[in-house]
Amino acid sequence: MRDRLILLPGWGLGVSPLEPLAAALRGLDEHLHVDIEPLPDLQSDDLNEWLDELDATLPDNAWLGGWSLGGMLATELAARRGERCCGLATFASNVCFVARSQWPNAMPQTDFDGFIAGCKIDPQNTLKRFSLLCVQGAEEPRALSRQLKAGAPLASSAGLIESLKLLEQMDTRAALHTYRGPQLHLFGGLDALVPAEASADLLTLMPDIEVGVIEQASHAFILENPHGVAAAVQAFLHESGDD
Repeated sequence: MRDRLILLPGWGLGVSPLEPLAAALRGLDEHLHVDIEPLPDLQSDDLNEWLDELDATLPDNAWLGGWSLGGMLATELAARRGERCCGLATFASNVCFVARSQWPNAMPQTDFDGFIAGCKIDPQNTLKRFSLLCVQGAEEPRALSRQLKAGAPLASSAGLIESLKLLEQMDTRAALHTYRGPQLHLFGGLDALVPAEASADLLTLMPDIEVGVIEQASHAFILENPHGVAAAVQAFLHESGDD
């Protein structure tokens, strides 16, 4: 299925933020099948349970991609699948979402703790705050934030909290090294959730992969500039597919 790309969404906002990108990709290549798969509805922060669910649900021998948390999960699934994954593309996905001593260019732990505390008290208001952070740095942040929030599914508070706990613990460095297929990782230059400096850290960690920064772009650059992102992804797919 080298003609199939599966995209996984980020935390809490559902599949709708990826729909413009999927449409743009289909417009560029009528032979490319692009599917957006919702994240598993699991009340668990066990990464292996999430990967078991994804591995059982998603078709084999496809390209894997994702936005933010979805990109981190795609990375882990690519490492698990190995040659059963054609290639990997992530968008605004950090190696570690929460900062740690070996990966400082990430969200401070205190800020993340505030997200979990807020989610326990008022999950819908926390999603609204999250959507505002996603579009910080965009040219039209208010319109984009409304678009993000309008398409968000009504997830349970427990499910949102458990997926946040999953995000907190994830560290994809081992998975990035394990997966030997082609990789493309795109970052937003003005991302308020994943510092653009993480792109340089990733290239230092993995000098043989493709890493790019979209300048003047927010965390939601897939929604800001779907056609530009689609063009980069299409070039990556064709270049990697010809190897």
